[in-house]
Amino acid sequence: MKNLDIPLLKKICEIAGAPGFEQRVRTLVIEEIKNYVDEYSIDNLGNLTALKRGKSSAKKVMIAAHMDEIGFIVTHIDDNGFVRFHTLGGFDPKTLTAQRVIIHGTKDLIGVMGSKPIHVMSAAERTKVPKTTDYFIDMGMSKEEVEKHITVGDSITRQRELIEMGDCVNCKSIDNRVSVYILIETLKRLKDFPYDVYGVFTVQEEVGIRGAQVSAMQIQPDFGFGLDTTIAYDVPGAAAHERITELGKGAAIKIMDSQTICDYRMVRYMKEIAAKKKLTTQVEILPAGGTDTMGVQRSTPGGSIAGAVSIPTRHIHQVIEMAHKEDIKQSIELLQVCIENLDQYDWSFR
Repeated sequence: MKNLDIPLLKKICEIAGAPGFEQRVRTLVIEEIKNYVDEYSIDNLGNLTALKRGKSSAKKVMIAAHMDEIGFIVTHIDDNGFVRFHTLGGFDPKTLTAQRVIIHGTKDLIGVMGSKPIHVMSAAERTKVPKTTDYFIDMGMSKEEVEKHITVGDSITRQRELIEMGDCVNCKSIDNRVSVYILIETLKRLKDFPYDVYGVFTVQEEVGIRGAQVSAMQIQPDFGFGLDTTIAYDVPGAAAHERITELGKGAAIKIMDSQTICDYRMVRYMKEIAAKKKLTTQVEILPAGGTDTMGVQRSTPGGSIAGAVSIPTRHIHQVIEMAHKEDIKQSIELLQVCIENLDQYDWSFR
């Protein structure tokens, strides 16, 4: 496989798209895929569905990769111009310390996450676990200046550029923009496949897998694949049984997470086709956390035969998320061969 298109991955990761505010990502994706698909459409919720017609329309294949990133929404601007916010998605509050953010008002403005300085904390305060409500956003402006461009309800995203580190890429929003990239590259590469493929760039996954559920109800897929990051807990202090996945060990084939038990036929199929094509893979059992796989599997009458390609990622839901370039390549190849060979497998219960 050719080298990764790092400039494209960089654009996808860095662009803003909090849950419910995915329009910038969607516009970028349309530009990338429009010449490689038969048609595309946007539903009322904002999901972007790209259709590539296969040899037969007898069955439908849905692939879901969510466009949204964890972010915030403006809830209040105080008399001194400090901005209060509510989270959109799951945050570990301590990761907010000393971070820059971008508030997307009438124009994009940089702010910084502030909190009480340690110098004026009591001994008890210094030992407390921080809460998101302990933080505010400092815009460096008066209330009057802030309100020229920002209002309650504006979205906020984190500011951090993508860099290459050794064999890895590092950025905010690798979760789940790396999967957006993988789906784009897969749609570009698909040429000989048995069934119609619906590549869905979903919205609002980080706040409840909302987009995938709506899309699956509309498409009613026979086969489904989720595309998302997963925990790579292969760092100092991690016991072997806690690791979930490891960087550099290939794409992960999901067995289960807290929302989904993948169809055992799909798991077996993915393992067999990966072995046949000499792809490097690992398996994933994620005790907590869910992905679009749940929506793809359960939001269609009778369900779909569903599985997932998971991309091992360190430091998830921080601004320093890290994925291995070889794992990304393997994920593209695994997804492609799984789609291309669906008609070559016995899908009966056995």
